[in-house]
Amino acid sequence: MITGELKSKIDGVWQTLWSGGISNPLSVIEQLTYLLFIKRLDELHTLKEHKSARTGRPIEGPVFAADQDHLRWSRFKETAPEQMFATVRDQVFPFIKSLGYKGAADGEGGSTYTHHMKDAIFMMPAPRVLANVVDQLDGIDMADSDTKGDLYEYMLGKIASAGQNGQFRTPRHIIKLMVDMMEPAPKDVICDPACGTAGFLIAASEHMIQYHSDVIYKSAAARRRFNEGTFHGYDFDNTMLRIGSMNMLLHGVENPDIRYKDSLAQSDEDDAEKYTLILANPPFAGSLDYESTAKDLQQIVKTKKTELLFLALFIRLLQSGGRAAVIVPDGVLFGSSNAHTKLRRMLVEDHKLDGVISMPSGVFKPYAGVSTAILLFTKTNSGGTDNVWFYDMQADGYSLDDKRNPQPDKSDLPDILTRWLEREGEVKRARTDKSFMVPKTEIAANGYDLSINRYKEVVYEAVEYDPPQVIMARLAQLEEEIAGGREKLERLLK
Repeated sequence: MITGELKSKIDGVWQTLWSGGISNPLSVIEQLTYLLFIKRLDELHTLKEHKSARTGRPIEGPVFAADQDHLRWSRFKETAPEQMFATVRDQVFPFIKSLGYKGAADGEGGSTYTHHMKDAIFMMPAPRVLANVVDQLDGIDMADSDTKGDLYEYMLGKIASAGQNGQFRTPRHIIKLMVDMMEPAPKDVICDPACGTAGFLIAASEHMIQYHSDVIYKSAAARRRFNEGTFHGYDFDNTMLRIGSMNMLLHGVENPDIRYKDSLAQSDEDDAEKYTLILANPPFAGSLDYESTAKDLQQIVKTKKTELLFLALFIRLLQSGGRAAVIVPDGVLFGSSNAHTKLRRMLVEDHKLDGVISMPSGVFKPYAGVSTAILLFTKTNSGGTDNVWFYDMQADGYSLDDKRNPQPDKSDLPDILTRWLEREGEVKRARTDKSFMVPKTEIAANGYDLSINRYKEVVYEAVEYDPPQVIMARLAQLEEEIAGGREKLERLLK
């Protein structure tokens, strides 16, 4: 967990850039990203130097050549502001833009990060601003991967508080819940077709490192597969791609497949049935023209609504046996249009719908108050739905207002994970409980409606009222008391 001291340091850096003229929060994060990367490169080179000194061998895979020593963070930070500004702008920045990040690409043509950096712009407005930021960042130790990850998440969290750009961020605890439920393994090929800052891919990588590090790092081939073949993310915002790829790099995934792509548009690339696991919170509440939408998605479901098109895309991208945990607006669960009903019927009848978690509307505040749900399903192409597990999430550990204050004693998330992993015992649960099973036949009889309120039973407490005669007598007594009080008041006023 990020400490108060670290938060105050980042807040100070943020304020320095803001007052220096960089007002777009995404641009602030971009500029901090570049500087943190430059700092991290120097730390990596220093580690290699220490290893060389211990072993007495030449530096293995140096980040900086002998004539590039002045480009290191530890060197230029000691220079005067004007000289530092010129060095970073004219030499360091071009260096990182052309760098085939050696830790990632092994000298074989450049990494994902390098690819997205080619359009990056150095936006530091003045030498004093750069010198101030460098001085503040210098006190942050980037060696610990948890510190790097938490620090970056904190910066991304500031996007949400800045207004509309918050649409790019899914709450980290919700992401972790979905990843823990899916339990990604080293054999998985994971995709987020609307990856934004790559939050789902990072959480999946952390889960795999925590539970499968022995498999991931057992050989060079296994490590290469983890770093280059496991994680795939698409987005059509180049700023998001830069931030997302850097986010992955700071979390220890060296060369993920994060690239520019409009996931719903017609494409020559055939990525159908390519992935074994999809984790996503796609954009919804929008509409597209039929002409701009991929024809194979229109064949699955004829619609202009992005939330339905993305659901059709998930089905197309998954291999048979592949799993998905995705966030959808509540309208997907009970919408009555032909497209809504067809997609739900497809999930229930043609594939295996595993679960539906209804989330309270405050989960995405302060920047969205829409009610959402998590859909969990397995692509089978041959049915398999027997009972569908429903959970009525009422609290996520934070207040459900715009402030979203932590309330750790009010969270259904641990219970959701426990009950999901032991679903067999849920069959006997009553419909009045937070979670229960619903047979496929009942869902089909209800027009494939997946809203939890359709199946949940509400127990109403009986309230007993006094007989009307007693209530009338009480009213008469009150009227007498009021009249007596008025008479006393009138006598006092005479």
